[in-house]
Amino acid sequence: MTKPSKKQRLSVYLDPGVMRRLTEHAARRDHSRSLVAEAAIESFLSPDAAERQEAATTKRLDQLDRRMTRMERDVGISVEMLAVFVRFWVATTPALPEPAAQAARAKAGERYDQFVTALGRRLAKGPKLRQEISEDVLRDSEGDTLDRS
Repeated sequence: MTKPSKKQRLSVYLDPGVMRRLTEHAARRDHSRSLVAEAAIESFLSPDAAERQEAATTKRLDQLDRRMTRMERDVGISVEMLAVFVRFWVATTPALPEPAAQAARAKAGERYDQFVTALGRRLAKGPKLRQEISEDVLRDSEGDTLDRS
């Protein structure tokens, strides 16, 4: 019977963070660092490693695609909401005579500051518009009527 070949020595240099994680992982599993490193290298060099990497990359790309789709939807809702508001405001707000227009301009700065403060509070803790729209659509589908005219 032939004697099995002896394992060969390999010296590598690892970043301190990688070495710390290797040491912690080996300690948790109650294995030597050498055994963990050998298993990691074997996994990296195995033929199915490329397939696993491709699957992980595909999964990440799918997640990014879903996020981008949601962002496109949210931006579309925001643009439509702004357009509807501006159209409504322009259609319903009469022009003011000059003395009243000057007073309105003076008050505009104060009202704008209040708007920005309220928007900041809403963005910090309140429900998002897209959540309210989802809830409104759900209520509409359950038979409630919401006046949006």
